[in-house]
Amino acid sequence: MRWITALILAFLIFGCAQKSVEKVDVKSVFENGEFIPKKYTCDGDDINPPLILKNLDPKAKSIVIIVEDPDAPMGTFTHWIIYNVPPISEIPEGIPRGKLIEKPFKAMQGKNDFGFYGYGGPCPPSGVHRYYFKVYVLDTVLEWKEYSKDELKRAIENHVIQYGEIMGKYSRS
Repeated sequence: MRWITALILAFLIFGCAQKSVEKVDVKSVFENGEFIPKKYTCDGDDINPPLILKNLDPKAKSIVIIVEDPDAPMGTFTHWIIYNVPPISEIPEGIPRGKLIEKPFKAMQGKNDFGFYGYGGPCPPSGVHRYYFKVYVLDTVLEWKEYSKDELKRAIENHVIQYGEIMGKYSRS
């Protein structure tokens, strides 16, 4: 009987202590699972596509976006890291490159796997690749400092109140 009480107590302490993460709907100029328009790739203007966020929690303090290609030959390739984005429902296309941006809003960008700060569009060597635009809505604003992708993921760990993603494909052939 004592172990049942301990089990129930452990569930109440650890099970209920975890925050639930709600869904934020992420839309763009392409449908989920469809091809990303050339404009947003290295074969076009190489600018980020707009992202529309629906059902954004009013308690949101900031947004983190990470764009990744899991189909890259050497493992997951990071195309964009941006954080401390204000809780707005539309991220416009063409966010400028650079570590600290001031317009169209103030935010920080991490270094992508191309080696620069900002968005680097799809540019797969061969075949069709998938690009996940992952949106994390936080209950806090992070420190205004540079984070690697792993450091950023650790920093947001207990602050994500909503998550959503959209996946687009691209092929150069």
